[in-house]
Amino acid sequence: MGNILKVKNVNDYGKYVGCAEQHPLVCVIDYAAVSPVRSSLNDYSVYGIFFHDEAELELAYGRGKYDYKQGTVICVAPGQIGGKEDDGREIELTGWALLFHPDLLHGFPLEKNIKDYSFFDYRINEALHMTYEEQEILVSLMRQIQTELSGKHDELQNAIIVGYIELVLNFCRRFYNRQFMTRKIENSDILVRFDRLLRDYFEDKLQLTLGMPTVQYCADKLCMSPNYFGDVIKKTTGDTASNHIRRFVIQMAKNGLAAGETVSQVSDRLGFEYPQHFCRMFKKQEGIPPSEYCQRLR
Repeated sequence: MGNILKVKNVNDYGKYVGCAEQHPLVCVIDYAAVSPVRSSLNDYSVYGIFFHDEAELELAYGRGKYDYKQGTVICVAPGQIGGKEDDGREIELTGWALLFHPDLLHGFPLEKNIKDYSFFDYRINEALHMTYEEQEILVSLMRQIQTELSGKHDELQNAIIVGYIELVLNFCRRFYNRQFMTRKIENSDILVRFDRLLRDYFEDKLQLTLGMPTVQYCADKLCMSPNYFGDVIKKTTGDTASNHIRRFVIQMAKNGLAAGETVSQVSDRLGFEYPQHFCRMFKKQEGIPPSEYCQRLR
């Protein structure tokens, strides 16, 4: 990897693209006002929300590559690397970037709640594709933040800016929900592949060496980030991915018990370390211990 731009503070990136400093902890960039710009591969210590209007850019992000076309939102969090290495070319860009430092959120509820915005951990190929109307909403919010930053700093400015950032994040969440709904067929295909993956896992006896399948394992095998995978499953089934796995395992256990296996045989076959771990999970899921389930079968 060549040169990486260390974005320790919001204005490290702002300076790179030629945007004047507005605030030590927040930077809003209107790309049309600073274009043309050179691309950069960035190592972020700040949060960033980027969207371009009509750029044919190929960006790297973590392990994936992504073609950045019209109206796409990409969110990055501290500790992530994203962007594209500088190849010396200047590109004309329109669109916006909002960068904010974690310190800005100190003392505000968003400091604790930002972890609930799971899209900061999505991979690049799981980006949000906006409609024209959605894009207009985000642009108007960027302009509002820009206006607020250009005014005189007072004791309420940070609270107002954090409020705007929260609004941007909630709109992104709403737009993602719309995207999950409009991609229902694609999502139900993910569910089919998830169930097939679980069947293969037990048929190949992976549980005997790896233990129970985890959400991380399934997401990796399905080439998704755990957060995006979890959100797709939740939106498609109304339940969490880990619950889906547990229900799958309990169904296999019930089939075994109905076929005459003992509790400890089922527990061993499904890869539980101890029968009591299996019994605890069974009871939590079904409301009765497996021994009682066997009695009822008889």
